[in-house]
Amino acid sequence: MTLKKPSNEEEEYFAREEAEHLHRLAVETSRKLAEADVEARRLLHHMKCPKCGYDLKTVRFRDLAVDKCFHCNGTWLDAGELETLAGSDHSLLDRMASVFKR
Repeated sequence: MTLKKPSNEEEEYFAREEAEHLHRLAVETSRKLAEADVEARRLLHHMKCPKCGYDLKTVRFRDLAVDKCFHCNGTWLDAGELETLAGSDHSLLDRMASVFKR
């Protein structure tokens, strides 16, 4: 019994399968590296002042835990904390937002 040479279609099929497999591996590796990079950046910058890089300390202000830098005196709010501080006074938020509008 002699083995018959695979047809071009078979070779192309297996080449495509291998290429797709390698592509999926590359995408998965890239995703894992991206996740690791995000985590490394988070650990590097967590609770660091975005202005001067010194450590932030959590302080209580009006029943909120805000982040304070005692080096540059900056105060940093997490998502939603500004709205909580402003309460129902939307005019304060509108005035603050107007600073950032063009």
